[in-house]
Amino acid sequence: MDITTGIIGAVIGLVIGFVIAKFMEKGKASKTTANAKREAEAILKAAKTDGENIKKDKIFQAKEKFLELKAEHEKVIIGKDKKMAEAEKRTRDKESQISSELAKAKNQNQQLENKLKDVEKKAEFYEKKQGELEKLHKSQVQQLEVISGLSAEDAKGQLMESLKETAKSDAMAYLQTTMEEAKLTAQQEARKIVINTIQRIGTEEAVENCVSVFNLESDDVKGRIIGREGRNIRALESATGVEIIVDDTPDAIILSCFDSVRREIARLSLHKLVTDGRIHPARIEEIVKKTEKQIESEIVDIGKRTIIDLGIHGLHPELIKAVGRMKYRSSYGQNLLQHSREVAKLCGVMAAEMGLNAKVAKRAGLLHDIGKVPNTEAEVETPHAILGMQWAEKYGEKPDVCNAIGAHHDEIEMKTLISPIVQVCDAISGARPGARRQVMDSYIQRLKDLEEVAFNFPGVQKAYAIQAGRELRVIVESEKVSDDKAAELSFEISQKIQTDMTYPGQVKVTVIRETRAVNVAK
Repeated sequence: MDITTGIIGAVIGLVIGFVIAKFMEKGKASKTTANAKREAEAILKAAKTDGENIKKDKIFQAKEKFLELKAEHEKVIIGKDKKMAEAEKRTRDKESQISSELAKAKNQNQQLENKLKDVEKKAEFYEKKQGELEKLHKSQVQQLEVISGLSAEDAKGQLMESLKETAKSDAMAYLQTTMEEAKLTAQQEARKIVINTIQRIGTEEAVENCVSVFNLESDDVKGRIIGREGRNIRALESATGVEIIVDDTPDAIILSCFDSVRREIARLSLHKLVTDGRIHPARIEEIVKKTEKQIESEIVDIGKRTIIDLGIHGLHPELIKAVGRMKYRSSYGQNLLQHSREVAKLCGVMAAEMGLNAKVAKRAGLLHDIGKVPNTEAEVETPHAILGMQWAEKYGEKPDVCNAIGAHHDEIEMKTLISPIVQVCDAISGARPGARRQVMDSYIQRLKDLEEVAFNFPGVQKAYAIQAGRELRVIVESEKVSDDKAAELSFEISQKIQTDMTYPGQVKVTVIRETRAVNVAK
């Protein structure tokens, strides 16, 4: 019972303590709530005070902004008023100026009307005077006809006939003088053009021949090139068409052929075979075929580089190949491509000097000898100028270029000014010293024959072949040959040379007749 009583008492104590704790907590909460309300009221009051202050500040700022805008607006209005006043002033000034100009125009119109009236009066006066003059002229003409016994038409005809004769004689004299001056000027200008053209073109001497030398590192390679019983060298000669000479020349093999393309193919093939080391007939044929394709490619590249260097465009691919093949052809020892390039440059310069189309002239100069590189044996029989012209026509070249190609050796008639330019430049390129290789003996003999032709005519005292056989100067005896006979002798000698001799280019014959009167003072 005591324990139960104790437990109950403890429980009751706990309950009473809990209730007392609740009441105490409720009291604290009431105090906290009251404090929070007081703080909230204080915050609201402070917020209202701040809001009133902000409101007052904003109102004050708005008023200041309004005053500023109002001041600016007033300034703008004042400026516009000022501009309007200036515009009105300018308008008034313009109106006054226009009024004054109108007054001036009225005065000028009045003056013009007065002048027109004066002119009309003077015109009427002049018409009357003109009528009187005509009447007077007619009466004077009638009196002259009565006195002279001729009508006015007859007198006019006689006067015109006399004037015609005088004018005709004056015109003939003037024409003769003009023609002489034109001839002199034309010769001087022609010499100037040719000399300037030649001086502006750099030239090289001919070095082409019919053999090439293939150098070897040692004589041991010769045996491998010859092969067993000479089968390798026979295979190489058969594949290339070149004669291979293996003699006692140390470390060298001679390749002989008139066709430089075949010589070049043989030289390159030998170089490849010696470098590779495998030399036998099958390998030789393989290398030769590859080298031929390589040479064909190089020919095209050479043609392209040539036309690019000369500034020629739009050339047909077949003509480009023909230009490239000219590198491996020669004419009298002169490389054909170098000759054609030289002629093209000469033609361009000469055409420019004469005021003609330099590009067309350069094109014709480059292509003038393409007929010298025929593709087939049948084409060899056609003259190279005609063959070149046919190729140019076939591949779409202009008529001026075709005519220049065909006419540069007078096979056809020249129809344009480009044709004689190409002919002259071809002669210049071929006739210069060192351009073409000749045998010295035949060269000297030709000069002697030239002089002998002159000595066969009567009255010739001396004869000299000069300028590499391009000119023959003949000195005659003045007692036996007159001036007229000298001109005739020059023509006869030139015809004799043309008939009996063979020579490149032209030979100029100059006959010199000199009269000397000598006396001795004692």
